[in-house]
Order: sequence, then C-alpha cells, then structure tokens
Amino acid sequence: MTADLLRALHHERPATRPLVLPGPWDVASARAFEEAGFPALATPSAGIAASLGYEDGHTPPAEMFAAVARIARGVSVPVTADIEDGYGLAPEELVARVLETGAVGVNLEDSDRTGVGRGRPLRDPHEQAERLAAVRAAAGSALVVNARVDTYLHGGTVADAAGRARLYTAAGADCVYPITAPAADLPALRDAGVTGPLNFLARPGDPSFAELGALGATRITFGPGLLRRTLAGVGELARELLTEPADEPVTNRA
Repeated sequence: MTADLLRALHHERPATRPLVLPGPWDVASARAFEEAGFPALATPSAGIAASLGYEDGHTPPAEMFAAVARIARGVSVPVTADIEDGYGLAPEELVARVLETGAVGVNLEDSDRTGVGRGRPLRDPHEQAERLAAVRAAAGSALVVNARVDTYLHGGTVADAAGRARLYTAAGADCVYPITAPAADLPALRDAGVTGPLNFLARPGDPSFAELGALGATRITFGPGLLRRTLAGVGELARELLTEPADEPVTNRA
C-alpha cells in the first residue's frame, strides 16, 4: 500500500461521506476492521499504549514503532500511525522509523510531550510548522502527514486552532486535526480559513458521520474510543462468567 492511495481517500469525497478510519490497537483488531470493509486504518497512540500496559504518552518509542509495524504487516490496507510528538527524533530519522514500520501516514501533535498530561505546553506554532515542513521534505510523498492541533486541550478558541491549522497546511501537512474540537465549531473553522482535509475526533453523542461531513469534517477518527468500547464489552463478559453458576454446562461458552 502507498501513501498515494491513502491520500486519495481524503479527496473528492461527497460532503456527507467523510473518510472513517477506525483505530486498531493490535493486529487482531486491525484485521477485524479490515474484514469489515474499511479502506484504511489509523492507529491511536493511547490505544496502543493501553494494549501494551502503559499510560498514554509513556510508551517507549521502540515499542510504539514495533506495535505499528505488527499492525501494518498484519493487514493489506493503508495504515497511518499516531506517533505523538515524534519522540524528539530529528525529522529525517523520524520519517525513516515510520517508513520502516510499513505505515504510510503519520499523526504529529503540537503539544510538547516532555510535559505531563494536559498541562504539557503547546509548541510555538511557527516552530511546529518548520518541523512539519522538515518532515514533509524528508518524506516527500511517501507519508500522509496529519498535523494535530492541540489548542482545544488548552482552552483555546476557533481562531487559535484555525491559525495553527493554516500554518501547518502551508508547511505541507496533508490534513489538520484540531483534536476535541466540538462538532459545532467545524463550520467556524472552515470559515476561518481551514482548507483541505480536516480530521474530527468522534465521541459518543456526536452527530452522525454524514452530519459531521456536512459540517466540514473530511476524516473521522476515534482515538482510543473503540478500544474503550471493546473493553466495556469484555468487562460485561467477565461479569457474566463470574456470576454464572459453577454447575452450568460450558458447551456454549467459547
């Protein structure tokens, strides 16, 4: 699979048919999403961290890249990888490490992961734009670059998010991702000059995918949300097993 295929999936879409990219956390979940018919997948760093036993933001880079590589090898559709803020790697090394995994896309956020939790600072937008431009130069067309904009995590406004998004698009990002932006802000982001593909984080209670597309979303992702829904189902199964009478036949449990 090539980045050109993933890139093409972002363009010439009907407004009510945004690109929906489930977030697998391991090979089994990736194969389930592929078998369901999704044309591409987007690994979530928080989901992979949880599957490996780490808190979000604390996965060692080598383990994150190895997990992405297993997923990319395990499916035949394009995979784009969330690699947080790039782990402090120089753009050339970062691109090389991502390409080694087999992923053809990458998320890069503008929070500084040397901080802790939501208190971690935002990088200067111009410095982040320069970093994105360097990643684009190193990758050429081999990676679809999704530039995450973290202003909403810090109480920022539509204007804050749009200003960064415009800079990142000009620097060569294929898509921008104002994470946790409310659906109601999508038209305002478009009116503020956010052009090109726009990634929306879907959460329970949000409008339908078609409605989100009509509001301005091009691409829909879920972060660790699908893992959390799966774990809720596992928890329910566990409770059923725990409360089942000990003398109940086991024939239909598997």
